[in-house]
Amino acid sequence: MAEQIPLYPVRSAAAAASCKRAAYFSAAGPGPGAERSSRYQLEDESAHLDEMPLMMSEEGFENDESDYHKLPRARIVRRKRGLEWFVCGGWKFLCTSCCDWLINICQRKKELKARTVWLGYPEKCEEKHPRNSIKNQKYNVFTFIPGGFVLAVTIMREAIDEFRRFQRDKEVNSQLYSKLTVRGKVQVKSSDIQVGDLIIVEKDQRIPSDMVFLRTSEKAGSCFIRTDQLDGETDWKLKVAVSCTQRLPALGDLFSINAYVYAQKPQLDIHSFEGTFTREDSDPPIHESLSIENTLWASTVVASGTIIGVVIYTGKETRSVMNTSNPKNKVGLLDLELNQLTKALFLALVALSVVMVTLQGFSGPWYRSLFRFLLLFSYIIPISLRVNLDMGKAAYGWMIMKDENIPGTVVRTSTIPEELGRLVYLLTDKTGTLTRNEMVFKRLHLGTVSYGTDTMDEIQNQLMNSYSQTQSQASGNNASSTLPRKAQSSAPKVRKSVSSRVNEAVKAVALCHNVTPVYEARGAAGETEFAEADQDFSDDNRTYQASSPDEVALVQWTESVGLTLVNRDLTSMQLRTPSGQILTYCILQTFPFTSESKRMGVIVRDESTAEITFYMKGADVAMSTVVQYNDWLEEECGNMAREGLRTLVVAKRALTDEQYQDFENRYNQAKLSIHDRTLKVAAVVESLEREMELLCLTGVEDQLQTDVRPTLEMLRNAGLKIWMLTGDKLETATCIAKSSHLVSRTQDTHVFRPVTSRGEAHLELNAFRRKHDCALVISGDSLEVCLKYYEHEFVELACQCPAVVCCRCGPTQKAHIVKLLQQHTGRRTCAIGDGGNDVSMIQAADCGIGIEGKEGRQASLAADFSVSQFKHIGRLLVVHGRSSYKRSAALSQFVMHRGLIISTMQAVFSSVFYFASVPLYQGFLMVGYATVYTMFPVFSLVLDQDVKPEMAMLYPELYKDLTKGRSLSCKTFLVWVLISIYQGGILMFGALVLFESEFVHVVAISFTALVLTELLMVALTVRTWHWLMAVAELLSLGCYVASLAFLNQYFDVPFIMTVTFVWKVSAITVVSCLPLYVLKYLKRKLSPPSYSKLSS
Repeated sequence: MAEQIPLYPVRSAAAAASCKRAAYFSAAGPGPGAERSSRYQLEDESAHLDEMPLMMSEEGFENDESDYHKLPRARIVRRKRGLEWFVCGGWKFLCTSCCDWLINICQRKKELKARTVWLGYPEKCEEKHPRNSIKNQKYNVFTFIPGGFVLAVTIMREAIDEFRRFQRDKEVNSQLYSKLTVRGKVQVKSSDIQVGDLIIVEKDQRIPSDMVFLRTSEKAGSCFIRTDQLDGETDWKLKVAVSCTQRLPALGDLFSINAYVYAQKPQLDIHSFEGTFTREDSDPPIHESLSIENTLWASTVVASGTIIGVVIYTGKETRSVMNTSNPKNKVGLLDLELNQLTKALFLALVALSVVMVTLQGFSGPWYRSLFRFLLLFSYIIPISLRVNLDMGKAAYGWMIMKDENIPGTVVRTSTIPEELGRLVYLLTDKTGTLTRNEMVFKRLHLGTVSYGTDTMDEIQNQLMNSYSQTQSQASGNNASSTLPRKAQSSAPKVRKSVSSRVNEAVKAVALCHNVTPVYEARGAAGETEFAEADQDFSDDNRTYQASSPDEVALVQWTESVGLTLVNRDLTSMQLRTPSGQILTYCILQTFPFTSESKRMGVIVRDESTAEITFYMKGADVAMSTVVQYNDWLEEECGNMAREGLRTLVVAKRALTDEQYQDFENRYNQAKLSIHDRTLKVAAVVESLEREMELLCLTGVEDQLQTDVRPTLEMLRNAGLKIWMLTGDKLETATCIAKSSHLVSRTQDTHVFRPVTSRGEAHLELNAFRRKHDCALVISGDSLEVCLKYYEHEFVELACQCPAVVCCRCGPTQKAHIVKLLQQHTGRRTCAIGDGGNDVSMIQAADCGIGIEGKEGRQASLAADFSVSQFKHIGRLLVVHGRSSYKRSAALSQFVMHRGLIISTMQAVFSSVFYFASVPLYQGFLMVGYATVYTMFPVFSLVLDQDVKPEMAMLYPELYKDLTKGRSLSCKTFLVWVLISIYQGGILMFGALVLFESEFVHVVAISFTALVLTELLMVALTVRTWHWLMAVAELLSLGCYVASLAFLNQYFDVPFIMTVTFVWKVSAITVVSCLPLYVLKYLKRKLSPPSYSKLSS
């Protein structure tokens, strides 16, 4: 084949040499394959909205009231028909519809249905239910069939992660549990558990599947479970066994009864459940309603006693699995930009090959020549870029986790460290993120008198006097009757009135909650089973457990003023007075707190007086409509909220026996209904919530995290726009925003008025448009209305604000806001949270940061980066985010330059020899060039830094430049392309001009100059030298010099030992590099970057 390729060198002196070496130049080896274009594409799903035109100028603001009448009618668009419709896009619609139909057929999901579960007889189940095994793997075996050597590093990393997930799943699925059968207990694997099985779960053991709680070893008929791995809350939850099965004498009696459980179809909501328990072999049949307190969800842990439950949902149908969303594979902005540049390089490769074939004149089998040119110029495609970047990202992650200034930081997603340097929007939770989630009782307001932290001793004295008077009245009234009339009818009457109100308020706070005192076990018993008289009520041994830290703070406060909660079970509660007397209350009903009702209540009977009282507490918006008329509640709630306190309104209502019996009958009937149970139960409870006596208003403070203020100020100076998304009330959120300096003291705050309709939203948006440079505060309900009618206009206005506070936001709404910012602005977003309600927002953001806080580790585990304190975020972004982005940008462009320069040399070589498709370098030279000769210096760029960490922290304004993407842009890419063309042309033409008798000298001179040029270019690119960089340069140079002795098949070894070789190589290298050094020096002198001004 070599003889068929005509070689006509430009210089006649080289004719003989070129003919001799024709065979050498004709052995072209196939180059590696080109990496295809990116899979990741941004889809613009712009929906056609009938948007109302908002006023864009100041002229129209004169007539605000007429705005509502200017609402345009919906536009009527004439529909195209027939052939016109088909040609104008109908064919696309038909194809899309057919594809969607096929996808729906292939991905049709099994319909979820309610089921009847027979106790202990899984074979009676009519339907086939999924296996109770957990599968968290993302891939199957065929995913890891290697697609090429270049992807080996990435594939190996994913395979290792996947194998670890498989091992974790196997460990969970292999856990053994005791299964109760007719023949006794048998051991069964978690993955082999079926619907209908009776499973025994010991203390501190994970619950394997969703179950209905039948029995417990605890005498009270209840147990505690830990739910931190399900909902992110660290407080224990109280669960109640089905009373019918709890009363059975022994475990084996579960098989002697004929009973079943009716369970609703599997659903996402972990906070609700509707079902019934029916025992058919009794006369009459026993029907018992089941609610959330009778359930044990999978992935929770038993915290007390041993429990027995009947399995109702397994595998994919469990609440924990249904709530596990498959997070999107996050791709960094840098990777997307590199994908676009790689596409451009691929087009350049094809264009260059076509030009070469065209200049050849399409002679002979031109398609073979085209294919050969594609292989020869394939180094234009930066094949090794993916491997270099993956290794660089791993190095950045290691540096972040080893940083002593941010201890406890964990990198959970190693593919997007550069995103930390490109963020524009920062969306943060409030409770537990900006605040500590450590509640401290601060204020008690009775309407006419208010008590703060400095006057709590007055409450303590009044309680002591009140209960001592009550005790003396119980022993006899003789002393009080002998007092002078004047003493009875004067000032003490007022004190008695205030004292009784304080007494009622403190007693209501001490009774209206779901807190349970827990006493640690002592000795070897292992169970906290005390006799009534022998219970250890010592304060040192008691801790409080509740689903909310607010509740614990309230009960701890009542203890501090003298009224202590010492014991609680399902049916009773005991309080200890300041004098040591034990007050016992029978719990008749409990109404737990829900996000819909925003309040909780309890009905108790005082054992000493038989009085029945309904206590209720909740948010002011929910309680203001159920309490008697007053003129102070709304004002004082606003005052406390402005102080940053979380407020709760406490009220009571006395009930007669007849009133309670009527309520209980209606309530039990509503709880047994299968359809619309929640609505019916709520309607019955609301019948009690009328004309309640307002007792007090409480204020609890949630303290700020350490160094929140300077951190937020640093991030704001860095150019980030910070949005706070919280479920708290508007006043509290506004106060925390100001106290944390999220909103500066000098900034105005625009509170978006509540809107419920399109017209109201229109007027309010126009009013907001007039404001300039002010922070926005908006509630979740108003936000929903604005997004429904004016999504684009609202986001456009909100993005112009320096800060935005969204209060009363749910988890789904938080994630929706993140996606809106991504779609409308195209900028990178970061979400920060600490609880399970923040997981959706964290997973939706381009970069998710979780904080390990009081609410558990769910947010931390779901995030891309995990930190221990909010203040660490500043250094994570302005130092590590900057370094990661700058280093990856330099590394990527240098890898592309490395391929472009050798492709340029190949193009010059082929052009000189009449566009012959023969390789310039062969065999080991090409492999060595991309590996041992240049790999270490190029990769050492991951150690480079343009600004010292101290300087980046001192001047966060430097971060603003990163968001513009100037380190890797079309401009910098074109600069590197021009550098590559210049250097490749100089190296190749210089070698052709300077070689004399032997053509093989061209290879020796050009390749040596190429390697030296690459090493010098790395030195030119470096901004701050690290000792490892110098080692990498010397190591690569040493490897090349040492390998010259073994490359006699490519080089003329005697020639490379001569002075002629040295001066020719030096001359070509100097000509290729010196102008670039001069240009770099002049640019730094004439137009220095911002960081260099600070450094000097």
